[in-house]
Amino acid sequence: MAMADMQISPTDDQRGSPGKEQQAAGVGILLQIMMLVLSFVLGHVLRRHKFYYLPEASASLLIGLIVGALANISNTETNIRTWFNFHEEFFFLFLLPPIIFQSGFSLSPKPFFSNFGAIVTFAIFGTFIASMVTGILVYLGGVTFLMYRLPFVECLMFGALISATDPVTVLSIFQELGTDMNLYALVFGESVLNDAMAISLYRTMSLVRSHASSGENFFMVIVRFLETFVGSMSAGVGVGFISALLFKYAGLDIDNLQNLECCLFVLFPYFSYMLAEGLGLSGIVSILFTGIVMKRYTFSNLSEKSQQFVQAFFHLISSLAETFVFIYMGFDIAMEKHSWSHVGFIFFSILFIGVARAANVFSCGYLVNLARPAHRKIPLKHQKALWYSGLRGAMAFALALQSVHDLPEGHGQTIFTATTAIVVLTVLLIGGSTGTMLEALQVVGDDHESPLAENFDGNNGYIAPSYDEDASSGNRLKMKLKEFHRSAASFTAIDKNYLTPFFTSHNGDEDEEDDPMPSSRRGTFRGRG
Repeated sequence: MAMADMQISPTDDQRGSPGKEQQAAGVGILLQIMMLVLSFVLGHVLRRHKFYYLPEASASLLIGLIVGALANISNTETNIRTWFNFHEEFFFLFLLPPIIFQSGFSLSPKPFFSNFGAIVTFAIFGTFIASMVTGILVYLGGVTFLMYRLPFVECLMFGALISATDPVTVLSIFQELGTDMNLYALVFGESVLNDAMAISLYRTMSLVRSHASSGENFFMVIVRFLETFVGSMSAGVGVGFISALLFKYAGLDIDNLQNLECCLFVLFPYFSYMLAEGLGLSGIVSILFTGIVMKRYTFSNLSEKSQQFVQAFFHLISSLAETFVFIYMGFDIAMEKHSWSHVGFIFFSILFIGVARAANVFSCGYLVNLARPAHRKIPLKHQKALWYSGLRGAMAFALALQSVHDLPEGHGQTIFTATTAIVVLTVLLIGGSTGTMLEALQVVGDDHESPLAENFDGNNGYIAPSYDEDASSGNRLKMKLKEFHRSAASFTAIDKNYLTPFFTSHNGDEDEEDDPMPSSRRGTFRGRG
């Protein structure tokens, strides 16, 4: 994993230094491997015994906390910090990309596109609401002396980064106990696109802050956001389509070229990431959409053996990466010097993000239900489950890590401390009670059969639900929302009739068998022990 820097000195007096640094790096890697092994074994034992009060993400956090606490008690903090020399570049270049790519790559097209309108509403409009509400409340809390005061733009930056959700525990329990397909698609799809929206908002606010002296108006802020989000998305989609055409026409799906086929497939996501970063865009947003496109179009152009390999490969590295991230977050909070003097900032931030999440989910749920017929409305208990699934994870931690360098005068350190504490508390406390809460809401269990079948025709193509036009006459908002809802079905028809035949070897009538509940970011197993 993260290796210590090795600096070879040209002087003869320091020839022993590189050897000691290499030894320290080896000990550090050994420690990290031991914690990863312990985390996976403990997670397996917890799943096997159906002990949902300590989810895998929580177990990984606790392992990091325990190791960090032991280091402090034994006065070996300096040595262990040397062994555990974690670099920000390592996180952004090697840990985060496979996690985000796997999120997009594991999306199942059928349930995703059948709930496309709702997912986009929650992930785009809802994340914007949550970000703005959090930022405004944090600013007002500072003005009224309830908490540490930050400038308004920095409050909006904090609102953007903390709005990135990572419902790993909820998805794990959904997979273990079973749930309604629509609810799973909403939770998983919203968390995937939510990351892209959160990082685009954060980068936009960061640019606004750095150009505050130029007096940019609101219109330019919107332009900068669209430049980051749409530009990054276009780069990712473009790379995905290029890869689909390459694998379709290059004739690589034969036995003696399987290694070349797999190598090229693995390289394309990183090409997308580095291309976007090189253009000054968001590599995370780009690689996310590359994953969605490559799964839909490129994947079917691979040979069967290569398909099995790339699925297992990205599943593996994303599981390792995210487990390591949770371990490190626990380790970091135990060993780093945080700004614990601003406990009020942490406490009120937790309250504010709960309010913002509620504003996100219930307002978007109301808008989505306006556009849906009675049998397709999102039940209130599903909205409550969606609200409760808003845990914070790797993306919020990554952006908070970035804020330490983006913000001066200790403001970034305060945000980083608050974010780390929020991630730990939500994963440990809320994550541990998730199973009980979902059972109380009656949204998990084997009796939940997927109602999606009614919305697919014999060729597995999505059919838009019929609407009663008379029931909504005169309601312009409802009509607009219904038109947007129909656009999901229109896109599915375009995909089936034009995109799939052009970019794949399928004729559009065939559709690969999708696992209705794909692996979550934690890579949990489907077995029940």
